[in-house]
Amino acid sequence: MTEYFDVLNSNGEYTNKTASREECHNNGLWHKAVVLVILSEDNKKVLLQQRSANKKLWPNLWDITAGGHVLAGEFGYQACIRETKEELNIEIDKNSIEFIGATTSENIKEDIINRHFNEYYIAHKNIELKDIVLQKEEVQDIRWFDIEDLKIRINNNYEGLTGKYGCWNYLLKYIEING
Repeated sequence: MTEYFDVLNSNGEYTNKTASREECHNNGLWHKAVVLVILSEDNKKVLLQQRSANKKLWPNLWDITAGGHVLAGEFGYQACIRETKEELNIEIDKNSIEFIGATTSENIKEDIINRHFNEYYIAHKNIELKDIVLQKEEVQDIRWFDIEDLKIRINNNYEGLTGKYGCWNYLLKYIEING
């Protein structure tokens, strides 16, 4: 199934155009993406996924809990709910997620020119790993990381983590403020 995204201009404004994933990535068209990080209810652990080995960007690296592109006509919070269900079979709802910030990012690798307006969200939920069902094309593993371990990895040149620096930095800021 071909996915279509709303095309944005370089200021993040809607252009009233849509384009397929391939068109966006081949032509460097700006579009939206979301990140959802699930923290334990005590804010001491973060649920991370290990990206599939067949991913073009950051294969085998640890990544935020869930995330992906915002489909045409969809809002960011709706994409968070959809992506979390698709990737991990975790149910969340609009009232359980909190918007914490946004950045732009540009990742170019081989034939992909990925230009995003990223939205960052947080949810607090204690989840048993045995209850998670992985979308194998996207995710190869999932685990809870202690926040302190994650801070060490980030401060050690993002050791074993994806190059989504804005995402990791917003998460650290959230943890700093909310303990």
